[in-house]
Amino acid sequence: MSEKISGELAGKVALVTGGATIFGEAVAKTLIKHGARVMVVDIDSAGLTRVTNDLGALAISEVADITDDVAIADCVARAIRELGHIDILVNLACSYNDAGADSTRDQWLSTLNVNVASAAMFGAAVRPHMAKAGGGAIVNLTSISSSVAQTGRWTYPVSKAALVQLTRNMAMDYAGDKIRVNSVSPGWTWSAIMNSLSKGDRAKTDRVAAPFHFTGRAGDPEEVGEVIAFLCSDRASIVTGADWAADGGYSAMGPEQGIPAIPLLEA
Repeated sequence: MSEKISGELAGKVALVTGGATIFGEAVAKTLIKHGARVMVVDIDSAGLTRVTNDLGALAISEVADITDDVAIADCVARAIRELGHIDILVNLACSYNDAGADSTRDQWLSTLNVNVASAAMFGAAVRPHMAKAGGGAIVNLTSISSSVAQTGRWTYPVSKAALVQLTRNMAMDYAGDKIRVNSVSPGWTWSAIMNSLSKGDRAKTDRVAAPFHFTGRAGDPEEVGEVIAFLCSDRASIVTGADWAADGGYSAMGPEQGIPAIPLLEA
């Protein structure tokens, strides 16, 4: 990794969990574009190989189950050993194991383990290294689902709501180590789940998303990646403990959506 690096994240090292996904790769690529070196972490070894090849010389990968604390420790140790330090953690890995009101106890426990507990454990693992280096930035990927009710979805939105609160708690307790902690809540964003549900039809995804977003479409993961990159940069030095909506206006739109409701009373 001897090539010349420039950008607002130049010299910084980032760990991105869930890095083998469409979303994770886009975020890693965005961080690299801004100068960071990146370790992408995922349980999907074949996906990681593909992503690492795509990302180029500024990325390394680590196959790991983030529900295993030993695996987390190994990721952190390798990052320190090969990249020298850790400045950024993006907790992006996520479980969608959700059956709504019919979710089993195992589904609840596995979802909370991946989406909440593992983010906390990864944060705890990088904290001493960030503190030793004089500070750092952690970004937790949350969701618009954290703040609204959605039919047939329980474990996922509850876990994301918990992650928003975890972000506040981490920000408070890590502040003394000069570690800023924020979360980003995307709206509908092109990702593995959108790709799967639409059978790869991005145009259809945008059409379905349009009524729920001021922007009239689903977001690109790279757009969310830019928000994450900003929060990890020195330009966001005053920002911590905050949940950022990167949702095309979804969370600002009320139940009337873009349709004038009052005139219906006169019809």
